[in-house]
Parts: sequence; structure tokens; C-alpha cells
Amino acid sequence: MSSSNFIDYVKINCRSGAGGAGSRHFRREKFAPKGGPDGGDGGRGGHIILKGNTQLWTLLHLKYTKHIFAEKGEGGQGANCTGKQGKDTYIEVPVGTIVKDAETGEKLAEITDDGQEIILLRGGRGGLGNINFKTSTQQTPQYAQPGEDSIEKWVIIELKLLADVGLVGFPNAGKSTLLSVVSAAKPEIADYPFTTLVPNLGVVSYRNNQSFVMADIPGIIEGAAEGKGLGVRFLRHIERNAALLFMIPADSKDICQDFDILLNELRKYNPELLDKKRLLAITKSDLLDEELQNAIQKELLSSTSSENVPTIFISSVTNKGIVELKDLIWKNLQEGMVKVETKEITNEIE
Repeated sequence: MSSSNFIDYVKINCRSGAGGAGSRHFRREKFAPKGGPDGGDGGRGGHIILKGNTQLWTLLHLKYTKHIFAEKGEGGQGANCTGKQGKDTYIEVPVGTIVKDAETGEKLAEITDDGQEIILLRGGRGGLGNINFKTSTQQTPQYAQPGEDSIEKWVIIELKLLADVGLVGFPNAGKSTLLSVVSAAKPEIADYPFTTLVPNLGVVSYRNNQSFVMADIPGIIEGAAEGKGLGVRFLRHIERNAALLFMIPADSKDICQDFDILLNELRKYNPELLDKKRLLAITKSDLLDEELQNAIQKELLSSTSSENVPTIFISSVTNKGIVELKDLIWKNLQEGMVKVETKEITNEIE
């Protein structure tokens, strides 16, 4: 996906349809000059409905859409005829999309499955016609209900990519190179910072025709949570990942310090990210001999932040450790699924 085509944030004005008014009609025929009230109800206004679509990967189709309105319901008519219902308006979005109130920031909806439908804004109910107000003491009601008003909101639609593993690291840590080696994704790769300007997804093939999805996001720099570099614009794309693969190059001046900086940026952005399974890959390890690799391993084991984090040395150029990395990721993904299932069963018992 080129940067011009990847849109993960749009702001749109949405308005549901107003309900149609009830009718105040009275039956008037040749042989029934005083036939009584027969005004029908007004039709419901159209809803604004979100719908998940796995064929969409971006919000590009909504980039130039500033207003989305649903139809109004039609008014009721005589002979107890109900007004026509306003047509619902559908907004198709990729799976992994959330919608927030632009003014309050409140989350209004979240799409997680293909074909899932959520009513974002309800259409107004149609008003009752005068036939509904006829009683034994009030035979000729001269009134009917107006339809309910429409609901109008400015909403923010955000896309959070759904992936099993999110790659976390500084610019030029080798994230895009790894993704290109283990999947069919073709991200831009070059020897300068911020080559990756938009997230990239790749499906990684594993043993026995199994697979998992890996997401590469633009590199994080110190102060990203405060808006430096590309800021927090793309950090939301790793909020849904089951595991986070931290990637630090072997030629880093201080690997432990770099790992701490990355953890701190995630903590400041969203502390819940630290609850995810963490893995650490030392990239460009073809530059290391056995002695240096052992020294780095010892240093990582002595660090409080990385001592319990599974670590592997890899090289995307020579394919060193790539197979072992896939095994490590798959193992941790399976363990995470078992924990989730166990938790759900426990909750059901309680």
C-alpha cells in the first residue's frame, strides 16, 4: 500500500433520518360523511449503519466524504396508511475499525468481524396518526404526533489493523526487511530512517499450511508518545496484536537501553500494551561472532526489563534464526490463545 492510498483516519458528519409525521386525516366518503379518524403513522427515519468488510484494508473510500445522511421517513396518510420508511445508509469499513464521538472522544462502535452491522445513529421514530388517539370520549381527535428528530454527530473513524504479531522498533531496525523475507509483502526498504511511512501487513506461512499475520508499523523514536517523529499516529495499530516483537539491531550502542526506551514509549501511550506477550529479536546478527553474541545474551539476562523476555538472534540477509523465530512466535501465539480460552471458561463458571 502506498502512503497516498493508506488512510486510517477520517472525520465525517453523520445524520440519521427524521421520522415522518403522523396523519390527522378523517374518513370522508359518500355514504360515510363522518367516518372518523383514519390517519396513519409516519415512517421511521433511516439509520446510519456500520458494516464490516474484509475486502477493505483502508478508509480511502471515505477520504473525500464529509457528510453522510440517511433518508427521512415519509408522513402517514389517510385510510390508516403508514408512511414509507427512510432508506438506511450503510458505511462499509475494514475489520478493526472504531468510531468515536468527535467532540467527547467517546467510543461509539467497534467492528471486529466481516459482515458485522452496528447501528451508529438511529433514525427517528415515526409519529402516531390520529387513529391511535380515538377513544370513547374523544371520537374525533384533531391531532397526531410529529416524527422524532434526526440525530446528527461529527464522528471520527479510525482503523486499527488486526494482526497476530506487531513489529516494534526504532527506524532502520530491520522490521520491513524481516516482513519482506517471511511473507509476500513488499514494503519499501532503504538505508535511511523512516522508510516505512504507513503500516504494512504480511501473512507468514508456517508448518502444516498454517499461518499468522505480522504488522510492520513506522519506527518509534524516543518521545513518540509526545508527538515526536511520526508520534502516536500509528501506535494504535499494535493495540490489537496478540504479541509484540521488539526488534533492535546488533550494532546498537546499548541494546538494553533501547529496549527500555521502546517499553517506556508504549507505556506512556497505553499502559495496557505492556500486558501483551513480548518477544525480542536482535537483528543484523550476521555482524556478530559467537563471543559477542554470548556477551549480548548475558547483558540481556541481567537486565530487569528483558530478563524474562524470549530472545532470538536473527539476520534477514542470511536467514539466520528465521525458522526459529517463526517457531517462537507460533508457540507464544498458541499459549496466548490457550490463556484466553481458559479465562473465558473460568468466567463462565463464575
